[in-house]
Amino acid sequence: MAPTHVLRCCQRTLAWIPVIFIAAVVCWSYYAYVVELCLYTIISIGEKIVYMIFFHLFFIMFVWSYWKTIYIQPANPSKEFCLPKVEKERYEKEERPENQQEILWRAATSLPLYTRTGAGAIRYCDRCQVIKPDRCHHCSACDMCVLKMDHHCPWVNNCVGFSNYKFFILFLAYSLLYCLFIAATVLQYFIKFWTLCRRKSVENCPKNELKDTHAKFHVLFLFFVAAMFCISILSLFSYHLWLVGKNRSTIEAFRAPVFRAGSDKNGFSLGFRKNIAQVFGDQKKFWLLPVCTSQGDGLTFPTRLVSADVEQQATVTLQQEPSKSAAEVPESPVSESQNRLLSSEQNANNVAEHQETNTPAESETITISIESES
Repeated sequence: MAPTHVLRCCQRTLAWIPVIFIAAVVCWSYYAYVVELCLYTIISIGEKIVYMIFFHLFFIMFVWSYWKTIYIQPANPSKEFCLPKVEKERYEKEERPENQQEILWRAATSLPLYTRTGAGAIRYCDRCQVIKPDRCHHCSACDMCVLKMDHHCPWVNNCVGFSNYKFFILFLAYSLLYCLFIAATVLQYFIKFWTLCRRKSVENCPKNELKDTHAKFHVLFLFFVAAMFCISILSLFSYHLWLVGKNRSTIEAFRAPVFRAGSDKNGFSLGFRKNIAQVFGDQKKFWLLPVCTSQGDGLTFPTRLVSADVEQQATVTLQQEPSKSAAEVPESPVSESQNRLLSSEQNANNVAEHQETNTPAESETITISIESES
């Protein structure tokens, strides 16, 4: 037991190495840009002021979003998704998977669940001992179930999910702007230092060239590092923007979620605008700020389900519990859009039945009137 605990502590300590590396690079980039470039290299005061203002703006937003992504803890399933004590004991004693699934089906009838396993069973985490909500997955690195889990990012030493996905997107955006701004403003001095006259006598160097000082190495490496990170972040940021537009997570992009009617990669897609609002919220003035504005609670998500899915759930529930009547089966939670859809279909069915019952009577009346006339 003790060696396992020590090993776990060592893993948690080593997991901070990528974060420390990023922090060291950011601190060095701040020193190289502000001190070596702006204070020691750039001669124009106006250029210094403009560069310093925009640099600190991107730097503050980048550090703020990065800090929020790291220190916001992943959201976990609530207690309502835990099995009751009696059902939990029965589940642990059962050896047959069929009987275990019957226990889970009874417990899940009152929960807002629409996704299943590939075999159509209830998604249950034996490690955390909870019924997994929709889009929830177990992270082996964090050793917990994370709501709307996207992936575990080693560069933030945290699991990216419902609670910090917006912060992660903003972290990528501001880090990309930070690197782009550095690369764009350092480029002209990078070229000047790269083509710097290497003569020993400074007097023989052209006047438009910079002095060969230690700032040269900081500026050269600063451009290379900024360009390298810019290329890598651009691809990752573009991919996650595509995921936001489709309302998918990284896990769902590789493995489509399975609903009661089958797998559907666009099951949670509500349209481009609503998909963006799911992550960034309704108030656009807060979109660019690393503050929590995401919609929902991470436990339930609107879907593109139809009424057939609800009818299928009632059929499956009755099959799982044949001894119970239809009136005894708890109703599954249905969204407002589904309620309107169901009510309209019920009204249509009632009208059709009314017409079917009235048709024989109307034909009989017509026949009697014809006979009387004849």
